[in-house]
Amino acid sequence: MFLQRRMAEPYKIKSVELINVLNEQEREAALIEGGYNTFLIRSDQVYIDLLTDSGTSAMSDLQWAALQRGDEAYAGSKSWYRLEHAVQEIYGYRHVIPTHQGRGAENLLSQLKIHPGDYVPGNMYFTTTRAHQELNGGTFVDIIIDEAHDPQAELPFKGNVDLVKLENLIQKVGADKIPYVSVAVTVNLAGGQPVSMQNLRDVYALCQKHSIPVMFDATRCVENAYFIKEREVGYERVPVKDILKEMMSYSDGCTMSGKKDCLVNIGGFLAMNDDDLYTRARELVVLYEGMPSYGGMAGRDMEAMAQGIYEAVDDLYIAHRINQVRYLGDQLINAGVPVVRPIGGHAVFLEARAFLPHLDQEQFPAQALAAALYLDSGVRSMERGIVSSGRNKVTGENNHPKLELVRLTIPRRVYTDNHMDVVADSVISLYEKRDKISGLEMVYEPPTLRFFNARFEPLAANGRLIQD
Repeated sequence: MFLQRRMAEPYKIKSVELINVLNEQEREAALIEGGYNTFLIRSDQVYIDLLTDSGTSAMSDLQWAALQRGDEAYAGSKSWYRLEHAVQEIYGYRHVIPTHQGRGAENLLSQLKIHPGDYVPGNMYFTTTRAHQELNGGTFVDIIIDEAHDPQAELPFKGNVDLVKLENLIQKVGADKIPYVSVAVTVNLAGGQPVSMQNLRDVYALCQKHSIPVMFDATRCVENAYFIKEREVGYERVPVKDILKEMMSYSDGCTMSGKKDCLVNIGGFLAMNDDDLYTRARELVVLYEGMPSYGGMAGRDMEAMAQGIYEAVDDLYIAHRINQVRYLGDQLINAGVPVVRPIGGHAVFLEARAFLPHLDQEQFPAQALAAALYLDSGVRSMERGIVSSGRNKVTGENNHPKLELVRLTIPRRVYTDNHMDVVADSVISLYEKRDKISGLEMVYEPPTLRFFNARFEPLAANGRLIQD
C-alpha cells in the first residue's frame, strides 16, 4: 500500500516572537473594548492572528540581509532599479510604478482610467478596489461565473470570468464605456479561488477584439499559478515561475500589493505595457505617493520586495504554502464544518450562514462568528460578508452578498501546522455549540469601508455573545 508522505516546512526557524495568551475573561474584555470588531483588537491581545495575510509574512534571512543594501536616495535609488528589474523579469511587464501598497496602485489606476459613467467589469468585487472605482465615478459589474457564489460548488477554477456576461456588458454599454476589465488572480472574496490559464487567454482575446485593456489584481498571482500547475492539463511539469510569466502575458498590466505574494510587510506597484499610461502614471504618482523611483517605499523596502519576488516563485515554497492552508481546511471539512470548497490559496473561509442558520443576515452572522472565535480561543479572523459589502449607493440599503464568510487567513511562513491544529479545535468546538452564538447589531457605522472601524453589540438580552 502506497503511503502518502507528509510535507514539512521548507525552512528553518532562526528567530522567534513570543505570543501573549489571554484567558477567557481578558479576551471578553478586549472584545467589548473593540466593539466586537476583530480589526479593533490589539495584536498583543491575540493568540493566533489570522486577520489577514497582508504584510504579515515572515521575511527570509536573505530579505533581512537585503535591507542593509537599501539605498535611501530621494531620486534614482539603486534599490528601485533592482525592484524594477525583478518585476520585469518575473512578471514580464515593461513599466513599473512603485506605490506604498496595493491600494495606492488601485488609486492611480482608477484616476487614470475611469471617468464618470464608466463600467468596470470584474470577477467579483474587492472592497478597496471597488471603492476606488466608485469614487472616480465608475460602476462595478460582477462577471464571475455563477458557481463562484455557491460555497459548496466543487470546481477547480471558480474564479473564472463568465465570457457571456462580459460580452453582454460590452454589447449593452459599449466598449468605450469600459476603461478596462479587472481580473483578480486569485479571487479573494470567492474563497481564494483561482482562474484557469484558458480562461485568462479567452478573456484577453475577447478584450483585444474590442480594444479593452485587461488589468490584473495580481496580489496572489503566484498562488493562482500553483493551482494551474495542480489542476490544468498540460501544466503539471511546468515550473510555477514559467506558468506565472504566461499568466501575466494575458494582461496589459496589474496592480500589486507586495504585502502578499511578494513576501514583504509593506509596498506595492502598478505595472503596465502601455507607454502613454506609464507617462501619466509617473506624473500622478508624485502627487499621491512619492518620486517614481520610490513611490512611498524606503529603499530597504524595495530591496526586500525584490528578493521576495524571486523567493515567491520557488516551487517548494508555494507548494507548502498552499498545502498548509489545505491542511487546516481538510480538518474542518472532515468535522462537518461548512466551509467554502474547494479550499483556496490564502485562507479557509467559514460559511457563516450555514454555521449559524438561526441568525438572519441582517444580524451579521459572519461578524458574530469571527467575534465568537476570538472569544473562544484568542484566534483573530475577519468578516467577509454583509458588513464588508457595504450599502447600495442608490438606495442606502445593506448589500446582501450571497457569500457570508469568515476568513481564516494564513500568513506566509509564520505559523506551524500545530497552530493550525489549535485553530481547527476552536472552530470545531464552536460548531458543536453554534446555536448558543448570538447575533449582533451595528452601533457605529463609518461612511466608507465600514468593516475596518464599525462597532457592534450582542443582540442577546443578557448582553453576552455566547450563551451558557
